[in-house]
Amino acid sequence: MSKHNATPTIDTRRSALGRARGLGAAKTGSAHWWAERLTSVALLPLVLYFIVSVLVLKGADHAVMAAYMAEPWNTVLYIALIAALFYHLDMGMQVVIEDYVRTDSTRIITLLVVKAGIAILALASLISVLKLAFS
Repeated sequence: MSKHNATPTIDTRRSALGRARGLGAAKTGSAHWWAERLTSVALLPLVLYFIVSVLVLKGADHAVMAAYMAEPWNTVLYIALIAALFYHLDMGMQVVIEDYVRTDSTRIITLLVVKAGIAILALASLISVLKLAFS
């Protein structure tokens, strides 16, 4: 059969192993993408609330801030802000590290260090809010 009569084929960008197994991506990218979008949408009103509360409390002393945070809705909104903010940060940093860190060992170490740092900062923020709320 001549080369001109051959059936046209579509060249896909899969690895040889991916073509052999018939597998593509890990199938988790869309869930990660949606989670990033949902947290960014949740952060819009929460950050606006945070900015307004900072402006309202400008120059306030500890007692005023503690009274403000003692209100349940303020505590809940601050905790929601912390959760959404640090979860969004974690997902974003994971994508950046996975995309730009070349070697597997460096990628794993970097991910662990960054995730630990994010967890420590989130926990410190949460403890600060709770300490103010219950003082």
